[in-house]
Amino acid sequence: MMDIQDLDELWRTRRHFFQDCKVGLGRIALASLLGGSAGAKPVQRPMAPKKPHFPGKAKSIIYLFMAGGPSQLDLFDYKPKLKEFDGQTPPESFMKGKRFAFMERIASARMSASRYTFKRYGQAGMWASELMPEIGSSADDIAMILSMRTENFNHAPAKVFAHTGTIVPGRPSLGSWITYGIGSESEQLPGFVALQSGPRPPRNGPLIWGSGFLPSAFQGVPFLSGSEPVFNLKSQPGVTPERQDRSLQMLRELNEWRFAATGDDEIATRIASYETAFRMQTAAPELMDVSSESKETLALYGAEPGKNSFANNCLLARRLVERGVRCVQVYHTDWDHHSNLKQGIEKVTREVDRPSAALVKDLKRLGLLDQTIVVWGGEFGRTPLSDGVPGAQIGRNHHIDAYATWLAGGGVVGGQTVGQTDDIGFHAVENPVPVHDLHATLLHLLGLEHTKLTYRFQGRNFRLTDVAGKVVTALIGK
Repeated sequence: MMDIQDLDELWRTRRHFFQDCKVGLGRIALASLLGGSAGAKPVQRPMAPKKPHFPGKAKSIIYLFMAGGPSQLDLFDYKPKLKEFDGQTPPESFMKGKRFAFMERIASARMSASRYTFKRYGQAGMWASELMPEIGSSADDIAMILSMRTENFNHAPAKVFAHTGTIVPGRPSLGSWITYGIGSESEQLPGFVALQSGPRPPRNGPLIWGSGFLPSAFQGVPFLSGSEPVFNLKSQPGVTPERQDRSLQMLRELNEWRFAATGDDEIATRIASYETAFRMQTAAPELMDVSSESKETLALYGAEPGKNSFANNCLLARRLVERGVRCVQVYHTDWDHHSNLKQGIEKVTREVDRPSAALVKDLKRLGLLDQTIVVWGGEFGRTPLSDGVPGAQIGRNHHIDAYATWLAGGGVVGGQTVGQTDDIGFHAVENPVPVHDLHATLLHLLGLEHTKLTYRFQGRNFRLTDVAGKVVTALIGK
């Protein structure tokens, strides 16, 4: 039995519906009869394509993110001099004032040369170890950066920094800034998609593909493997497409009226998300079915239909940008090799070398590489020291002062190495590239001026590059 308080709450709820929401039953009926929205203001799709600040060379970006921190000294940064110091205590001058993860183990750390052979590839002679022969074979299309720098040596904040330009959680990610700036060309799929492989999800997953204070329309959408990449995408039994379409139309009209009254961007996001989900019911299963690819293409990547793997995700990334998706983040975990480096790095490079190179080759073969940026790298690199884990086989600690990242396509000048490190790979001594500079360069290639791509929040303008960042002209030529 209702008491006086319950009746009062019911009356206030009814009063809100009839008065505050500005949508009377008569207007709903009139809208239905007229087949329109009875004067509601049309809402533009948040992800609709927008003009960039200037003509960009690229239309989309695929970021292959190696979560955990790949050892550049065992992959791309060849340091024969390090063999002379193998097993020795590192010079005090290299260690003074430096901070590392697991500082308690630094005292037992020793210089550690790579155990792998290196070879030059391409016309410019890019170095790659025996672990990365397929990436080496694409050297003429790749710009290798050996002088990347970041600001935090712990995984979680370093990942957030690599994606958002700050260690402060809750800021928009690179993909969110890009889609906020230029939208997406796909109406059937989200403009920003995250794909994952490896034994575990990346740390801080929702934060590194989240939209932060930008409207939530611009957040990344994680896709799962299989025919249903997004939870709850399928209609309930008995719900026909016609019935669902009618329901969506009514929801749109209600939301349009509310948007006209409030101007709330989240209402536009809600409209777009309902309608994109409806279209994805057809588009997503077709996208995920890589069995439609030729045997030659599947073999190129090493992809197997129905499998959750980095190889399949690289192929999916190509299929996504083919369909107009603006940004695809492809995460592969298990790069954190503090001990037993040999077993760990050999396993993970077998998983990523071939598909990473295949993506570049396949995009080029299809005429898509010129308009698609491919980026490969992690949140930081590894020291030229053994980690000093007691009783463990040799591994490497986190290193933020010099590590490797490579780019291809989308206006990037391939066949070159940008930046150099000292003889033992400890410091960047030529053309250091901070994370903000990489971000500024990626935005520039997409036609976005990083200092102008801003969003006002809590009384000031924010941007991806904070108060730093400059375009690395060596990567893009004239």
